[in-house]
Amino acid sequence: MSNCDTCPTKDNCSSQEGCMIENNPYNEVKKVIAVMSGKGGVGKSTIATLIAKTLRKKGYTVGILDSDVTGPSIPRLMGVNDKKVGGSELGIIPVKSPEGISVMSLNFLMENEEEPVIWRGPILAGTVKQFWTDVYWGNLDYLVIDMPPGTGDVPLTVMQSIPINGMVMVSTPHDMVSMIVAKSINMAKKMNIPIVGIVENMSYILCPDCGKEIRFFDNGDIKEYLDRMDIGLLGELPMTQEIAHITDKNASYEEKVFESMSDIVDKIIKFD
Repeated sequence: MSNCDTCPTKDNCSSQEGCMIENNPYNEVKKVIAVMSGKGGVGKSTIATLIAKTLRKKGYTVGILDSDVTGPSIPRLMGVNDKKVGGSELGIIPVKSPEGISVMSLNFLMENEEEPVIWRGPILAGTVKQFWTDVYWGNLDYLVIDMPPGTGDVPLTVMQSIPINGMVMVSTPHDMVSMIVAKSINMAKKMNIPIVGIVENMSYILCPDCGKEIRFFDNGDIKEYLDRMDIGLLGELPMTQEIAHITDKNASYEEKVFESMSDIVDKIIKFD
């Protein structure tokens, strides 16, 4: 399947064959959900991890692909940063998290997770594409993709070469962040990628004594922003120590986070 007809860069494309969606014949992935923000530091990787964990808790078979090649954080967030991928005639075998989630990240191929990845755009993009074609994901209900920040080579390659069923945008209640996230929303629209909705992260904190919501930023314009971007609000997440400690093996933390994410993930499941 070619994406050339809808690609906004087709007029300046140097490829002779166009961008094709290639599939590993051994894989059967029912739905691909990408998580994007355009802006670093808004909790995009955390939200991607929470979506994957919550989907798994709801009984689905799940994988998570870390396409943020130069800043991979999924292994640590999933609690598998000390693992390495395997190999077989079917392809690269992803790491399994304690919950049974299949995880693929460049850090699993590095000797030292703190070693920088100093590659140019085409190599980065090609590596991410291989995470789709050369990895044996098997049978998955959902593959969650943690997108890199920005609207450059790697996000473009992901949108062109992986059959994304829906894009979840992550923002925070700050006008500067909202402006940058709008670039990602418009990019997805230009690439004809359906947008599931937006998650507003770090929306508020809860007073530990009275439970009152305390908001640092005035997000009174959120409705106007959503209307203007023609996008729905999936939910608001507070700044909590439970979310900050998702890598901890703490049952009470996990249960509280699951409660916060359950409604958001239900909307993702219902999205068609």
